[in-house]
Amino acid sequence: MTKVPELFGSMVFGDKAMRERLPKSTYKALKKTIENGEPLDESVANVVANAMKDWAVEMGATHYTHWFQPMTGVTAEKHDSFIQPNGDGVIMEFSGKELIKGEPDASSFPSGGIRATFEARGYTTWDPTSPAFVRDGSLYIPTAFCSYTGEVLDKKTPLLRSMERLSAEAVRMLHLLGETDVTRVATTVGPEQEYFLIDKDLYEQRVDLKLCGRTLFGAKAPKGQELEDHYFGSIKTRVAEYMRDLDEELWKLGILAKTKHNEVAPSQHELAPIFSTSNIATDHNELTMEVMQKVAERHNLVCLLHEKPFKGVNGSGKHNNWSISTNTGDNLLSPGKNPETNTRFLLFLAAVVSAVDEYQDLLRITVASAGNDHRLGANEAPPAIISMYLGDDLDALVHSIINGEDYHSHKAARMQTGVDVLADFKKDKSDRNRTSPFAFTGNKFEFRALGSSLNIACPNYMLNTMVAEELSKFYEELKDAENLDEALKALIRKALTEHQRIIFNGDNYSEEWVAEAEKRGLLNLKSLPEALSHFMDEKNIALFEKHNIISRDEMRARYEIDLETYCKQLNIEALTMADMATKDILPSVSAYIRELTDTALAKKALSESLSVKFELDLINSLTEKQEKFAQLTDELAEETAKAAAIEDNLEKAFAYRNNVFAKMEELRELGDSMEAKTAADFLPYPTYTDLLFGV
Repeated sequence: MTKVPELFGSMVFGDKAMRERLPKSTYKALKKTIENGEPLDESVANVVANAMKDWAVEMGATHYTHWFQPMTGVTAEKHDSFIQPNGDGVIMEFSGKELIKGEPDASSFPSGGIRATFEARGYTTWDPTSPAFVRDGSLYIPTAFCSYTGEVLDKKTPLLRSMERLSAEAVRMLHLLGETDVTRVATTVGPEQEYFLIDKDLYEQRVDLKLCGRTLFGAKAPKGQELEDHYFGSIKTRVAEYMRDLDEELWKLGILAKTKHNEVAPSQHELAPIFSTSNIATDHNELTMEVMQKVAERHNLVCLLHEKPFKGVNGSGKHNNWSISTNTGDNLLSPGKNPETNTRFLLFLAAVVSAVDEYQDLLRITVASAGNDHRLGANEAPPAIISMYLGDDLDALVHSIINGEDYHSHKAARMQTGVDVLADFKKDKSDRNRTSPFAFTGNKFEFRALGSSLNIACPNYMLNTMVAEELSKFYEELKDAENLDEALKALIRKALTEHQRIIFNGDNYSEEWVAEAEKRGLLNLKSLPEALSHFMDEKNIALFEKHNIISRDEMRARYEIDLETYCKQLNIEALTMADMATKDILPSVSAYIRELTDTALAKKALSESLSVKFELDLINSLTEKQEKFAQLTDELAEETAKAAAIEDNLEKAFAYRNNVFAKMEELRELGDSMEAKTAADFLPYPTYTDLLFGV
């Protein structure tokens, strides 16, 4: 086996390859673009393109593709070969123009009405801050995507813009504080990825998993996650082999896959990377999800990334660990040993607290999806109410600032094991709160409400932008202060006082918190339609337009796209459910009822005294359920047709949520109860026991 240091990044045109293959002047110019955001000259691009092509061909590539992230929720790619005619043969060429600009047909990508379907032209443009890589015989070039008329139609561009805005505002603030050596600030992210692995042969027998990514029917298995024995348990051999292959493939692509373990639900697992800048972390997470699914195929497995593939056990999320660092190596969210005297930390903390409170609706919107509607508020995920957890010590410090009281930092206590051979160690100053949507965890915030399939660009560009806005307002208040130190203290106290309602250190699952949050004026947006109805609020439009992240029209497009996607997903689920009910479940239950009837009649013919009560009771019960099930199936079809006919997307989304989804839940409950009473030989598809314990 190749050693990991040699394997890592071997398929990436990263810093090592660039240093070796580019002239010094070209390398320096490209590094300035990557590190400082300086524009790249086309002549430099020509040299880079040629070197990149030579390297890629040596790595086995014959094609190149501009790899981008349209508003579909997945990545997109169009592959062109390097070949150019040369007399009777061909040569391999790749120009700077081809590197910088691509032209995919954009007509079928979601645009939210921002452009007509017949207007097909769109552009991709190279993002030099995210390294190119070779995969499956092609050179992949990370790119941004826009329409012919310049509207942003992807998820990368707003993220890159937000990173620049946060950097500009943070640098301006740090210079005001006297830290003039800082020239750039970057947000970093470490997204923990949860997923399920199931046997591919069983998957192929479930049309709901193939079309919807989740089971639409399925009675609970006798065992679920009650014993909590799967969590951090011994990894099964087949899964361990998959994880080993996955690590190697990710390491080749320069992805910092670090931690792997079993999660809470049976067949559920997690992979966590080391932190990267928000842009690279986003590209890497999209790539990770793709590689997870491809590697699974080698092991006759299927990787499920739906937020709730199985009812009754934990769904899958993606914890977005977000922080801010300077180019001089300082983490701006690190409290240090004495946070009460660390004014810089308190200032940036106040900015984050203010941002999360003022734009709680945006944070909720950015994690809203049809899949995540199943998770938020359940015991495996934080509730739909956005709040912040700071930990006991930091919370006490915040309240001392608000109340003008003295605060003394608690020294880290030592954990004494009481066993001589076990070393004592320092205890963290606060526990973790797994119920909080947005928790401070030492030197970063963990945004825990993301669904497992979500593109993390969205929550991160919103986080970056809202924090940039608060820093901008802070700067305006401080720039002309006669006594900066006193002005800083007053500003921090004012911000924390005005926004303290967003801070909650207790149990976010409790009914008491729901009532308390309502008193505080916090939003409780339980579904995507409820959340998205706030997206076009004027304060949100003003935020993104002020910082040149997306325009009003581009926001409207995203609003329409998200609503359309939600409606389409629920429509597909409803149609699939009705199809399964009609073609699989009703015939299977009917066959079983006939079998029971034949058995009962045979017993009765054999002997009048022979008891047939069990069969008769079961026949009557199943027949009654079957009749109701058929009726509900027809009602689901009617509600689906009514919802589909609605023209306004928000009204349509509410109809799918309140009427169609409600009918689906009713139909499922009845279908699952019939499954529990039907003999295994008559069931039309693998059960939860098969799926969750079949690997």
